[in-house]
Amino acid sequence: MEQKHWTRGNDIRLLENGEEFFPRVFACIANAKREVIVETFILFEDKVGLQLHEALIAAAQRGAQVDITIDDWGSPDLSRHFLDSLRAAGVRIHSFNPGRRPFGLRPHLLRRMHRKIVVVDREVAFVGGINYSADHLKDFGPEAKQDYAVEIRGPLVAEIERFCHAALAEGLRHARQRRQWWRWRKQFRANAEDLPEVGSSEAMFVVRDNRRHMDDIERSYRIAIRAARKRIVIANAYFFPGYRFIKELKRAARRGVDVRLILQGEPDMAFVKTAASMLYHYLLRSGVKIYEYCERPLHGKVAVMDDEWATVGSSNLDPMSLSFNLEANVIIRDPAFNATLSAQLDRLMRDACSEVTVESVGELEGLPLVRSFLAYHFTRHYPRWAQWLPRHVPRLLPAKPTQDKPILPILTKEKA
Repeated sequence: MEQKHWTRGNDIRLLENGEEFFPRVFACIANAKREVIVETFILFEDKVGLQLHEALIAAAQRGAQVDITIDDWGSPDLSRHFLDSLRAAGVRIHSFNPGRRPFGLRPHLLRRMHRKIVVVDREVAFVGGINYSADHLKDFGPEAKQDYAVEIRGPLVAEIERFCHAALAEGLRHARQRRQWWRWRKQFRANAEDLPEVGSSEAMFVVRDNRRHMDDIERSYRIAIRAARKRIVIANAYFFPGYRFIKELKRAARRGVDVRLILQGEPDMAFVKTAASMLYHYLLRSGVKIYEYCERPLHGKVAVMDDEWATVGSSNLDPMSLSFNLEANVIIRDPAFNATLSAQLDRLMRDACSEVTVESVGELEGLPLVRSFLAYHFTRHYPRWAQWLPRHVPRLLPAKPTQDKPILPILTKEKA
């Protein structure tokens, strides 16, 4: 297994919600000269998707090589006009694990490409949880999502770009691309150290896949929780982690660490709150503090621990992200970044959350007790069950439209 390592000398900036994220991404693409790589779970033909569409076409027409990978489950309704105009400009569009849709249904739910990555000219990269859809903007209304991403400059960008090239080569399953991937790998190994250090952040790019890195993100969380001595704050949209993760949180709280969870109070799917609340009883009794974010749907996947460690990425803490989906997080060691993200999370807890208490949860009895018991033991065993499900090699095929005409802006509550 490839050994993960810390990369020094990065400048990493926190971006909150679409208002900060989209202008930075579109500005960087507008300045692209050589290459643009985009991976996203969701791309809709709303005002945000159309802005990305315009930026990618302009970059390709300037001579940049542009690749965009979308997930077939998360981005199911792109029109022929939308895709054909990208292709006409020279943009290469890849669809992750496309499958037949009998009677219009989408049966291929498991093992999705859930990453959100952008790399431009090997100079700047973006990683986080924000998709290309208007529901990441506050003017979307009460259903607008709260989320985060990071903008990265420095040596880590070369590692992220190398990963994206390898993912494309593997997914395309083409002998020529496989040979190119080995040349790319040699090139980036040789040149990564030549990228100048531009900041004070040490960082690590960590992914989860279904072959060699099946639990890297969860293991990184557990190591950091085990090392924490003062404070742990985890904000996560879909919180239903495995037994070992829960056990580490309980141990941290019992040794005196201030452990706080920011979870969904207004989830975009009803079962999410039900599933997460089944664990409240166990965690609260151990001294873990739980806050429900009630201003609008929480979509973030971030955490801070003590005064230095932080993470931002695409990975939820639930069975889908921890055992099935392809995910990407950046882990950062930097007191200044930690302080910035900590301040954002403290503001959420203070101004937009309700604290859950033992009294408000009440005693478990009857059917709630049975459901809680089953949920608790499901979290203990699901990683073992997941290993028995098929782990096929991901396929990347040209994206196909589902309609002949441009579609109206999509208003959806799809999990992402």
